[in-house]
Amino acid sequence: MTSPDTVIEPDTLLPAWAVVGPRRRAHIERVTALLDAWAVAMGLAPDEARAWHDAGRWHDALRDADDDVLRTWAGPLASLPSNAWHGPAAAARLVAEGERREDVLAAICWHTLGDASWGRTGRALYLADFLEPGRSFAAEERAALRDAVPNDFEGSFRQVVRWRLAWAIRDGKPLFPQTVALWNAVR
Repeated sequence: MTSPDTVIEPDTLLPAWAVVGPRRRAHIERVTALLDAWAVAMGLAPDEARAWHDAGRWHDALRDADDDVLRTWAGPLASLPSNAWHGPAAAARLVAEGERREDVLAAICWHTLGDASWGRTGRALYLADFLEPGRSFAAEERAALRDAVPNDFEGSFRQVVRWRLAWAIRDGKPLFPQTVALWNAVR
């Protein structure tokens, strides 16, 4: 069910079909700002910087949508856990709107679980979603890693994958094939 603070807010950050509340919107803004800052610090080409920016602004565009909407748009990927439906649903919605950049679509689709075939766009989104400064856990460690990304992108990515896997194991959460494949690709 959509929360009471959920709004559908068309603007330059979000597509008209987005369903996000104020807290989710703030998260999206922080993720996008972080991706933009890294793109500048790393001297990315304009096309890659735009892909990072778009992946950030669209990754959680349906995070606050009803499960029925998410299940419909996630299609066959609705077999994933329900908290991972928003990525595949947003990617499918973007395809319906004409988005064709595979790196952006894969980044958005798999940003919750990870994907071993990602290039830098998917990896950057995975990093930014985890390291954005609005999250309060492990604040000092995450801040140091956030600052290290432009100079050690792959090492930072490997560390975030390691942390996320360790926390999932510690908390007794299941490990999904996509996540295990990502770990095997970066370890």
